[in-house]
Amino acid sequence: MISVSTDIFGTLPHAGKRIALGVSGGIAAYKAAEILRGLQRAGCHVRVAMTEHATKMIAPLTFRALSGEHVIVDDYAPDNPDPIAHITFSQTVDLLLIAPATANIIAKFANGIADDFLTSTYLASNIPVLVAPAMNTTMWQHPATVRNLQRLRDDGVYIIEPDAGEMACGTIGPGRLSEPERIVAAALEILAKGDAGRSHETADQEATTTNNVASVERDLTGEKILITAGATREEIDPVRFLSNRSSGRMGFALAEAAAARGAEVALVAGATTANSPAPEVRVIRALSADEMHAAVLSEVKDATVFIGAAAVSDYRPAKRAMQKIKKSGAALTLMLEPTPDILAAVAAGRHKGLLVIGFAAESENVVAHAREKLTQKNLDAIVANDITRDGAGFDGETNIITILSRDRDAHVELPLMSKLEVAHRILDEVLRLRRARRGAANDIVRGN
Repeated sequence: MISVSTDIFGTLPHAGKRIALGVSGGIAAYKAAEILRGLQRAGCHVRVAMTEHATKMIAPLTFRALSGEHVIVDDYAPDNPDPIAHITFSQTVDLLLIAPATANIIAKFANGIADDFLTSTYLASNIPVLVAPAMNTTMWQHPATVRNLQRLRDDGVYIIEPDAGEMACGTIGPGRLSEPERIVAAALEILAKGDAGRSHETADQEATTTNNVASVERDLTGEKILITAGATREEIDPVRFLSNRSSGRMGFALAEAAAARGAEVALVAGATTANSPAPEVRVIRALSADEMHAAVLSEVKDATVFIGAAAVSDYRPAKRAMQKIKKSGAALTLMLEPTPDILAAVAAGRHKGLLVIGFAAESENVVAHAREKLTQKNLDAIVANDITRDGAGFDGETNIITILSRDRDAHVELPLMSKLEVAHRILDEVLRLRRARRGAANDIVRGN
């Protein structure tokens, strides 16, 4: 077998890109450190600017240690080496990212107020700007904030909508800073589309507002994609169960990406800790392997693509105790039996036109084991990852994968990237498989 570089999907356009990360004074300011690290892992060079209020939430020293660069709060401060930093800072980067963006900083941007370093930098920039709001639900829904956000959109600013959930103040609703991996993926998507250096006036023709990535081509329109995600739980007794470390992040990222690209998406989810995907994704909950098996077989009849990203338990207790098993001090033996093989069942019973994509989490001989699974289960493609590698595996924001397909001997190795970007690369392969299948069908019709 031979290994193919990422050129088969296109080289990573963001490697070496320069990003200015602006941090304003919200409670979510600490998450900016995760965003910075995610951008660095993607090959970006990051410099940080903070508002004075942001320094009350997290110390500039944190960002200086992570970025290796001087963190600017006040360009007139004695320790600032550049007295016109708001000009040079904004004109030596490819993207200005504000995360978190408070209602106050959004209002200043929208109304052209430049009373500190970060707002002056915004006015001095002619590069793409991505804003990740974070605030109390009432503030987010206030007419003034709605009006200010619309003005920014009209000015060509990309907005990544906040998540819904419980706030630091205890209220529940939209306004929580979107997950760092989503923000990183949105920034990389803007860079990848060649937006660097584009003015606000030309940007406003393409600016969109989504939960994850701005301006995604809707090339999966017409596909009905069924995805499994998360871990299953196999009960031992009413209290205990067998499970694994899966968070559902990879499956949820696939659902987000597929929906953004125009597909109709159904997600069968087991136990998860990841944030729920976009509202347009239909979620079916199934905690055990049996429940997930039944849900998938019910849903797959209408699907055109099946992606099995869930970490389904291979075994379950042969007999579930009806009462809690008491601790006796003696050794306890559990008899286990196999659970249904959902992926094999879907592949064996596939209807015409269905593409079946599997996952293989391995700790050794990754490619060999994945190719064996690809062949044995008659899959169209399989996504393999080495769970022993840093940045890959369960419950992380990033992944490192290898894609193997039935219609070619070569496999594609992809480097460390956010799970949302991984999801888009997997969907690129789905699109390639679909086009290859249509091409073969056309050859048959023409008699070639």
